[in-house]
Amino acid sequence: MKVYNHIEEFTGCTNAVVTTGTFDGVHTGHQAIIRRLNEIAAKENGESVLLSFYPHPRMVLFPDDIDLKLLTTQDEKISLLEKYGIQHLIIQPFTKEFSRLSSLQFIREILVNKIKTKKLVIGYDHHFGRNREGSFAHLKETGPMYGFTVEEIPAQDVDHVAVSSTKIRQALKEGDIWTAKEFLGHDYTLTGKVIHGEKKGHELGYPTANISVESRYKLIPAIGIYAVKTEVEGVLYDGMLYIGNRPTLNGKYLSIEVNLFDFNKDVYGKHITVYFKNKIRDDIKFNGLDELKIQLANDKLSAINLLKEQEK
Repeated sequence: MKVYNHIEEFTGCTNAVVTTGTFDGVHTGHQAIIRRLNEIAAKENGESVLLSFYPHPRMVLFPDDIDLKLLTTQDEKISLLEKYGIQHLIIQPFTKEFSRLSSLQFIREILVNKIKTKKLVIGYDHHFGRNREGSFAHLKETGPMYGFTVEEIPAQDVDHVAVSSTKIRQALKEGDIWTAKEFLGHDYTLTGKVIHGEKKGHELGYPTANISVESRYKLIPAIGIYAVKTEVEGVLYDGMLYIGNRPTLNGKYLSIEVNLFDFNKDVYGKHITVYFKNKIRDDIKFNGLDELKIQLANDKLSAINLLKEQEK
């Protein structure tokens, strides 16, 4: 996959089959669009092009919206789009000036003059341009004037995930990993840098890697204990992840830390990726460290069993 960090970097391709959108999460609805995009490109001897935007438009249009949380960082999204077969990814910087383009300007200046679109594939009820004034009907009417055709993915093909980004975010906020995975079509992940903690896990016999998530917009799932797989330097390890304020230890800040099974390497300063598999339990306050140690042993057994079940 070729990645362009501005529309001006794109030098063209053969018979561009194009879609556009933020594609946060690259969920099953997005995947339906990508599959169709690639089918058409293969059939018509063309190449698939995805025009995306960064930062997320809501970050620019509503900068004070502290509730905005994203399912994927930019790097995660790029990796997923490559996995699902996009050939050309254009990441157009989204600015207030860009947001003021009318739908006709967007069609003429971006889709036609810059990308030279031959076929445009869009999701059901897709809107674009200033104040979201552009629609499928507008594209269908305008396309032939500029030499491209338009296909809308039917409602029945994406309706079950039409609001899946919202559903995924809600599921993750509730710790419902199964529902999130169903709509994503892949594991939810967190990537971060391993930082020094207070070594409390080591004292308890369950050393943890404390993870610093560098994007403040990345959605952190609900507080609790999770069965996870963790990628360290290209190798996957079983483990259990804790998200919470460590009430038994009188913690004051949200902590994200993973205990990797059968692992004893130094990972400080390295970036690791956690793949959420299932939630084990909610976070609770115990009456002392002995109770906590007993529960951690039970949590590890639960994690091992859950991970084995998923591998069957």
